[in-house]
Amino acid sequence: MPQKSDIVAQLQAEISRMEGFKPASSVSRDTALGPVSEAFPSGSFPVGAVHEFMPARSNDDAATTAFVAGLVASLMGTCGAALWISSSTKVFPPGLKHYGIEPDRVIFIDLKNEKDVKSAMEEALKCSALSAVIAEMQSLDFTSSRRLQLAVEQSQVTGFVLRNDHSLNATACVSRWKIASMESERVGTLPGIGFPRWKVELLRVRGGKPGAWEIKWMHGKFMHASQPAPSIQEQKRKVG
Repeated sequence: MPQKSDIVAQLQAEISRMEGFKPASSVSRDTALGPVSEAFPSGSFPVGAVHEFMPARSNDDAATTAFVAGLVASLMGTCGAALWISSSTKVFPPGLKHYGIEPDRVIFIDLKNEKDVKSAMEEALKCSALSAVIAEMQSLDFTSSRRLQLAVEQSQVTGFVLRNDHSLNATACVSRWKIASMESERVGTLPGIGFPRWKVELLRVRGGKPGAWEIKWMHGKFMHASQPAPSIQEQKRKVG
């Protein structure tokens, strides 16, 4: 007869699986997230779940989009496809290339109102052929978020909701993030924009540990902001 502790462990694993947390053996898809991964129960970003992101300030919309693009790129890999739904067309497709996403592997849909955005996202999340679905919307209530979460439990597609409001209302999303832009890190004495940096706050995550980090995007992955950038000589050697 199974021990009580084994039954409890099995139930916890099943609940975690339903909430999008994968076994440790699948963490290879999530290595690009860097130091933030330690906040999740299995050490990997939960896939097959819905996550919500909000800008810390009114002018952090672009920074939030850029951070989400880095996450989506790791899920898409080299052959995945994604759907980007909006009613305001804020995303700049060529800019996604900087974060490893080829725009021609993303289907962009512009709709008239937010109700249509939510409906389209719910239907898209049921399509298991997609690696991710991203939707920009003003707000998200619990009922709508629950419908989105139910949609991904069968398809195992990962959803990203980019909210424009700062409401801390209850939702069924697995995690809630707040993103703030930071001054980019210069590469030696080279002019122009350096490595993008963010202050990332994980406000809520099921079974995990909320926290805050300063991270940057360098060489196609997230790194802790304190990690030194390569010198100009090192950059030249990499380029050849």
